[in-house]
Amino acid sequence: MSEDIKLTKLANCAGCGAKVGAGVLAKLLNDLPTLHDEDLLVGFDKSDDAAVYRLSADRAIVQTLDFFPPIADDPYTFGQIAATNALSDIYAMGGEPKLALNIMCVPKTMPKEAVHEILRGGYEKCAEAGAIICGGHSIYDDEPKYGLSVTGFVHPDKMWKNHGANPGDVLLLTKPIGIGVLTAAQRGDLLEQETHDLMIRLMTTLNKGARDVLVNYDVHACTDVTGFSFLGHLYEMCSGSDVSAEIDVSGISLIPKALEFARLGILPEGMYRNRTYAEHAVDAGNTELAVCDLLFDPQTSGGLLVAVPERDANAAFRALKEHVPCAQRVGRIIPKREKAIYLQ
Repeated sequence: MSEDIKLTKLANCAGCGAKVGAGVLAKLLNDLPTLHDEDLLVGFDKSDDAAVYRLSADRAIVQTLDFFPPIADDPYTFGQIAATNALSDIYAMGGEPKLALNIMCVPKTMPKEAVHEILRGGYEKCAEAGAIICGGHSIYDDEPKYGLSVTGFVHPDKMWKNHGANPGDVLLLTKPIGIGVLTAAQRGDLLEQETHDLMIRLMTTLNKGARDVLVNYDVHACTDVTGFSFLGHLYEMCSGSDVSAEIDVSGISLIPKALEFARLGILPEGMYRNRTYAEHAVDAGNTELAVCDLLFDPQTSGGLLVAVPERDANAAFRALKEHVPCAQRVGRIIPKREKAIYLQ
């Protein structure tokens, strides 16, 4: 199938790099009317990963929607990545995905076999997650897009938010950084097969393993690192928690080939949007420019970034090593200072 159609050639941008910038999005959402409901535990006011609505004392639903243009040439692989990315928002809230709906845009000229393969990729990833795709909606569009609306469940007292981090908390990350740069290189046919395979493997790895480990610990704050970048999502965590963070840059796993490309100036457009949004809140110190570029890199289907109390950090870190692509201890939360983030 991948020899018949190159999906990334049909799109102007790829994956989460197609997201509207966080700063622009905040302006678009500003002053929108909202209906107060005491059972709406998480809405869009904190820029969190999903909405949470309490159904009863011991059950709440978690809802999200995520879709984007092709980030892989192979239709089946694209379907897998898009589904993995959408499911991640449920895991980032500490929930378990249960139901999903397809959202799809396809060119009229796209072969039916390719459409089927995109859907098959999504169905199989949802099955791996224990979720059921039970319908959806599709329209014709010149540019293909695919994703899911996902519903999950969580105990109202055990859900995670992207705010709530406390000074002294340790920051853990579960996937390496650099996917956005690699996808930019892929569009230029610059990736070697080994790097391409690594990129696909990371983007199709569910955050289920990370979530299943972390529910055994006291998680103060959690988000998944996707289109707004490591620094963009961390900025939102710090802002919402009224704290700052010190980041040990040497503790962050940067994909080696991505760093090489960044040093050559091969960068996705979304990186510049993320830098514009969050750079004012970051003290980069002596950090190399290319490394900073990667920390602003829009990730697709990235890992979970969590703040856990120091008493749990070592045990959680050891447990994560057995269940995630790359467990990293990347920094700590400190009392609020002038900047939200300090790179060291």
